Amino acid sequence: MSKQLEPLATVAPARPETATDEAASQARPGFWRRAVFSTDHKVIGIQYAVTGLLFLFFGFCLVMIMRWQLAYPGRPLPWLGRLLGEARMPGGFMLPETYNELGALHGTIMVFLGVVPLAVGGFGNFVLPLQIGAPNMAFPRMNRASYQAYLLAGVTMLASFFVPGGGPQNGWTSYPPLSVIAGHGQTMWLLGLLFLGASTLLSAVNFIVTTVQLRAPGLSFFRLPFFVWAQLVTAFLLLLAYPPLEAAAVLQLMDRLAGTSFFLPSGLSVTGQPLDVSGGGNPLLWQHLFWFLAHPEVYVLILPAFGILAEVIANNIRRPLSGYRPMVYGVWFLGFMSFLVWAHHMFLTGMGTTMAVFFQATTMIISIPSVVLLTSLLLSLWGGSIRFTPPMLFALAFLPMFALGGLAGLPLGLSATDIPLHDTYYVIGHFHYIVAPGTLFALFAGIYHWFPKATGRMMSERLARLHFWPSLLFMNGIFLPMFIQGLGGVSRRLYDGGASYLFARDVIQWNVFMSVSAWCLALAQIPFVFNFFYSLRRGRKAGDNPWEATTLEWSAPSPPPPGNFTTAPVAHRGPYEYSVPGDPGDFTPQFQPAPKAG
Repeated sequence: MSKQLEPLATVAPARPETATDEAASQARPGFWRRAVFSTDHKVIGIQYAVTGLLFLFFGFCLVMIMRWQLAYPGRPLPWLGRLLGEARMPGGFMLPETYNELGALHGTIMVFLGVVPLAVGGFGNFVLPLQIGAPNMAFPRMNRASYQAYLLAGVTMLASFFVPGGGPQNGWTSYPPLSVIAGHGQTMWLLGLLFLGASTLLSAVNFIVTTVQLRAPGLSFFRLPFFVWAQLVTAFLLLLAYPPLEAAAVLQLMDRLAGTSFFLPSGLSVTGQPLDVSGGGNPLLWQHLFWFLAHPEVYVLILPAFGILAEVIANNIRRPLSGYRPMVYGVWFLGFMSFLVWAHHMFLTGMGTTMAVFFQATTMIISIPSVVLLTSLLLSLWGGSIRFTPPMLFALAFLPMFALGGLAGLPLGLSATDIPLHDTYYVIGHFHYIVAPGTLFALFAGIYHWFPKATGRMMSERLARLHFWPSLLFMNGIFLPMFIQGLGGVSRRLYDGGASYLFARDVIQWNVFMSVSAWCLALAQIPFVFNFFYSLRRGRKAGDNPWEATTLEWSAPSPPPPGNFTTAPVAHRGPYEYSVPGDPGDFTPQFQPAPKAG
């Protein structure tokens, strides 16, 4: 005679407080254990998010300085010269080496230390366990170690700015042989990259195991919210793509410190003097290892954004997503194909026609799942009862901005058009339309959407709208003219913005317009910063489910306590049961038991 087993996650019923409870509350961990060295996924997620936002702010400040140089080349900025020092800006004039240093750190910070940690470490850590009904991540101490390694990586990379010779000056891609013979800052950059890789691999393993093993009863795979699918595929991408870059960083460190020549060919000369190395290496090896990570890294930026959009859009159209299963299949296919397109960044290296055709074909193929995701979200809007909340405004703006960035990328996937456009501002415009009004808008949507769950308070809608509209306007003011300059042939690595080249004179006037737009974009973030900190203390109190959403995280208190749920959640249906015919309301949560028949 069989007996049905109860779920392992069953929570004991509530009971009156006793003296034991009072003693336990007095033995509550102190501030350092609770807020700094906590193993609670929510605390770690908030730490990732706040640290990522601080890095984004610092990286944005660097590009504000670069935009002055591009808008007004040769014009001194004395106060900045005093801040950065005479060695970098003698008399307030920016040196080309300083411009390269700011550019390398800007790219590194925004991608490796800002957007990815916020999208994966921040949102993934905080939201994913709640959405699957788990009390914590599968390996809490590993989770803590991953954040500490990430913080160490960021501090190490920023410390390169203060070593003799300054930080890395070889761009965020650090191509050899220049990066091998650069100053001490490049060594710090590589050490930071190794710490960052360790952090990433720890997080990836944790996310995969948590998603597979800790799902609530009833939460089958095709009842998972799309956000969880996006984070799961992202974790696999990081797990498989980061080890080659880690190996490449070790090899470049050995070239710099141990006298090897993995990336150094024979016959190199520096300032007219032969370089005393054994030679025989290949600089293209670094490019292959770097882009084998860096192109999947683009989808590491994008997939969490699509996950956030799915939650925000479904909640604000009050109907199920169109094509949930095709979106799931599409995101897995996109993840697989992302490992087969890396060399389209290397058409200029002289690869043969056969290889070029292969990578052109895979690049065109990988656009198909991206179109599936975008089309499903667009079709979901049809017939929906759309609520134009602040999260929804950012989500809606993402769709055309990402589409524009994606369409602009198609010519870069074909060698005939990529070769003249390579390393021009066209490439910068394409990538930034994917990341800035694309991924960053999705991250803002996520912050406004889950802020009530994390803090128990609502953010001001008026300030949120004041943040949204200028941000949308000025982001386009920055990046749209880059396509014009790129088609005009202006290289992205000119510290004077092209002023010294005759061919750039017809389009160089856009530099002032883009710089003013960038500075206005910085001012447009003031309402967000004020709203964020003001709402922490003074925001209107939110209930457990202020958006009337359907996924499991909204069954937890706001903010969730340790362990997340007062009673063990059970999933009774799919994630997007909105406006179900016959139901009295317009949403039926996953955690709401089905009515008993009869």
